[in-house]
Amino acid sequence: MLAFLKKVLMVIGALSLVSLLSFTITLIVMWKGKDPVPDKTVLEIDFEKGVAEYVSNDPAARMLAAKPLTVLDAVEALALAETDDRVVGMIARIGSAGMGFARVQEIRDAVTAFRDAGKPAIAYTDTFGAMSGGNIAYYLASFFDEIYMQPSGDVSITGFQFKGRFFKGTLEKLDIEPRMDRRKEFKTAMNRFTEKDFTEAHEASARSLMTGLFDQIDRHIAASRNLSDETLRTYFDKGIFSAREALDAGLVDGLAYRDEIYSKVEARFGADAEPLGLAAYLSRTDRLYAKGKTIALIHGVGRIHQGDAEYDPLMSGPLFSAKKVAGAFRSAIEDENVKAILFRVDSPGGSYVASDTVWRETLHAAAAGKPVIVSMGDVAGSGGYFVAMAADKILAQPGTLTGSIGVFAGKMVATGFWNRIGVTWDAVQTSKNADFWSFTDDYTPEQWQLLQDMLDRIYDDFTNKVAAGRSLPLETVLDIAKGRVWTGEAAKENGLVDELGGFRKAIQLAKAAAGIPEDHSIKLKRFPPRKPLLDTVLEKLSVSARSSAAEQIVVQTLKEIRPALRALKELGIGEPPGVLRMPMDAAFEN
Repeated sequence: MLAFLKKVLMVIGALSLVSLLSFTITLIVMWKGKDPVPDKTVLEIDFEKGVAEYVSNDPAARMLAAKPLTVLDAVEALALAETDDRVVGMIARIGSAGMGFARVQEIRDAVTAFRDAGKPAIAYTDTFGAMSGGNIAYYLASFFDEIYMQPSGDVSITGFQFKGRFFKGTLEKLDIEPRMDRRKEFKTAMNRFTEKDFTEAHEASARSLMTGLFDQIDRHIAASRNLSDETLRTYFDKGIFSAREALDAGLVDGLAYRDEIYSKVEARFGADAEPLGLAAYLSRTDRLYAKGKTIALIHGVGRIHQGDAEYDPLMSGPLFSAKKVAGAFRSAIEDENVKAILFRVDSPGGSYVASDTVWRETLHAAAAGKPVIVSMGDVAGSGGYFVAMAADKILAQPGTLTGSIGVFAGKMVATGFWNRIGVTWDAVQTSKNADFWSFTDDYTPEQWQLLQDMLDRIYDDFTNKVAAGRSLPLETVLDIAKGRVWTGEAAKENGLVDELGGFRKAIQLAKAAAGIPEDHSIKLKRFPPRKPLLDTVLEKLSVSARSSAAEQIVVQTLKEIRPALRALKELGIGEPPGVLRMPMDAAFEN
């Protein structure tokens, strides 16, 4: 026992020493000041690593997240670079560009503004789709002045396929009966459990989304590459282009390996031009939104729930804690310096009650004279739209998936499955409806009516609040609701969003709503705030110091079991409760 305690104390002492040394180094670096930006800089960005919507303060997110560069970081850095005489151009590695439509379009806006400032932007990649679709990656590359690709690569622009996954047959084999209902026919999240293929409404919704998004990339690529719409459509029908074919077709500007591309960059900008990563550039400059009148920035990212958790390490994704987001709103309202609130939403929805909690705080902000501007990310539907609908202004990118104004609820009755494997159940209860949510008991007729009443109540509440928040006639809302998902472009046409755009336009609208002159600088203040420097340093230190075999096993195990957990989630096993959920029951093959 004494030997064990001695080892523990030695470990604690070693970690404390390392902590002290690291903190000392950090203070020395701070005292030394920032490294300068070279007088002639070519910005570098690697989209293969992706651009995250948001990285929370959660230690697990810091430890497991592999995408430290955020959308706002990229937008802010490129905006700074537009007017920075030291920056002469940009080179970007596209890779697989694992981002959703709205994030790509946010980058598109930033790159376009950079180019409009007279600064060249060059893109390169090994291949656009390695035995897979490369539509999104090529879409991103098309916003650059020049595109280069490795001679052995392909351009795989095969168009989109919207493919649904249905588990009714599986559930039948397992003797599990889904007992669910919805409001209304386009709320298709439950279809994966209750159907074997598309219903008429499901197919119509999927086709509308698919063609809407495809039309966007078709228009944008055709304009960027100076191709006619007819020509580009034939290219999508052909689908697969070798590197030489892509060059001849005008899809790329040159074939070169990475070293050859950097030689071209040197020849273009001069041997004295130095490459600098986008994150490094941002850390060496004064932030664009660091001083001036204060605008609060609140993120609502991931599945909406009522608890405290902001990160799901098993699924490697952020969580939208209604408790913390509502608290952030209250803090921003109480802060006398805050003139407006920028609410960034990227969420497929979740809990109705949790969504309603956040909605209420947006009303409190308006009552306090602090306008709320919502900027939507890749997805802001169902509960993700619920939290946004009372905002003063709502912005979405053309490719944002939003709307899904509807509700579903129910349960899986697994009595047959348990009987198959010899497990039987018996129960006693105090009240008539104590078995209402039981997975071994079907609904009685009276209980089924209670479920219907609940669905009606939630749907009525949702649609009436949309009508009030958007100043739309209830009849109009009922026509565009029905659980249907819209692209941001279509949502603007039917009145669910006000304008198309991203962070920069949202900031402009927030300034206008707060009475801040357009040419005045502003300070974006995060709510909840980032942790203090010492906490951040020690947290980062802890990541590097955690080298024990046990911890490495935990991290590796989490990474290895995620695919299995996602598969179980597809089957609804362990699916968290949430009645305002987007119908994420199908996926684009792109």
